[in-house]
Amino acid sequence: MSEQSNNIDPRLLELRDRIDEIDGDIARLISERAECALKVAEVKKATGGDALFYRPEREAQVLRKAMERNQGPLTDEEMARLFREIMSACLALEEPVKVAYLGPEGTFTQQAALKHFGNSAQCRPLAAIDEVFREVEAGAVNYGVVPVENSTEGVINHTLDNFMTSNLVICGEVELRIHQHLMISDITRADAITRIYSHAQSLAQCRKWLDSHYPNVERVAVASNAEAAKRVKGEWNAAAIAGDMAAELYGLKVLAEKIEDRPDNSTRFLIIGSQAVPASGDDKTSLMVSMRNEPGALHDLLEPFQRHKIDLTRVETRPSQSGNWTYVFFIDFVGHRDSENVAAALKEVGAGASDMKILGSYPRGVL
Repeated sequence: MSEQSNNIDPRLLELRDRIDEIDGDIARLISERAECALKVAEVKKATGGDALFYRPEREAQVLRKAMERNQGPLTDEEMARLFREIMSACLALEEPVKVAYLGPEGTFTQQAALKHFGNSAQCRPLAAIDEVFREVEAGAVNYGVVPVENSTEGVINHTLDNFMTSNLVICGEVELRIHQHLMISDITRADAITRIYSHAQSLAQCRKWLDSHYPNVERVAVASNAEAAKRVKGEWNAAAIAGDMAAELYGLKVLAEKIEDRPDNSTRFLIIGSQAVPASGDDKTSLMVSMRNEPGALHDLLEPFQRHKIDLTRVETRPSQSGNWTYVFFIDFVGHRDSENVAAALKEVGAGASDMKILGSYPRGVL
C-alpha cells in the first residue's frame, strides 16, 4: 500500500473496494444481458420473414418494471434512463435501429430521439417534417421522430397535416422538458447584442423574458434553434436561444439559463413507423375523424367516448383537404384499440363519421 493510501480513512478504502466489487457484478450482468439479446436475435432471424427487433410495447414494459423495482436513492426516471441506454446498446447488437428526426443536429427533436431510443440508435437529421415522413415511408429508416405539441404554443399543425395523407402509424411518444438558454460565441460582445436568433416557437416561449431584458433587440426567426446557434458563431453582435445540446455541439457560452416564460414548458414528440404496436398495459390511441357538417356532429363524435368511460387527452381540429369549411378532428385518448371498451367506442364513432382513421395505439411515454 502506498504512503498516500496510508493517509486515507480505512472506511473510505473499504467503500471503494465494495464499489469496485459491485462494478464488476454490474459489468458481468450487462454482458450476460447482451448475450441474451444476441440469442433473441438468432431466434427471431430463424423464424424467417421480416423480424421486428425493436418492440415499443416490450421496451415500455421493461422501463416501467425498472422504475417499479427501484428502491432509491436514484429517482425512478434516472433508473429508467440507465436501463434505456443498456437496452439501446443491446438492441444495437441485434439490429441497430435507424431513426430520422427533424434536424439539424442540436435540436430538441434530436434530444427527444436520443431520450426515446438511446445513444446507440443510428439517428439521421432531416430538414423538414415532410422529409421525416417520406424517409420512414420509403423504408430508409425504421422510425421517425416529429414534434406534435408544445405546452405553451400548442400543436404543430404541419405534423398533423402529414397524417392526412400518410399511411404511417404512431408507435410511441416522448415528452421533453424544454429549457431555453441565451447563448453567445467566443467572439460575441455581450454588451453589444443587437440581434437574437431562434426558432419562432422558442422566441414565443421566451417573449416576456426578452421584453424585460432585451426590449430593443431585433428578434430573428430561423428554421431551428440549431441553425440559430450556428449563425452566432460568426457574428460578434448576435446571440441565440437554444438548448443544452446546441450549446455543446457548437461550443457556445450560455449567457442566461432557463429563460422560458413558463417553468413547466414541455414539448411532446411522436414516434412514427409502419408497424402496429400491441398493447403494453398502459397505452394511448390517436384518431383522425371527419364528420358530416350537420347540427350535433361534435356531440355525436364525443358521446361514445363518454359512455364507454374513455379518457380523452386531446381534441384538435384542422381544415380538411377535401373542401372548404370542412374540418378533421384529431383525438388522443387513454387505452388501446384492441381493448373491449375502446373497440366498442371506435365502432360507434366510425359508423357516424364520414371518414375515420386510427393513427395508432402505442405505449404512453415512460421517460
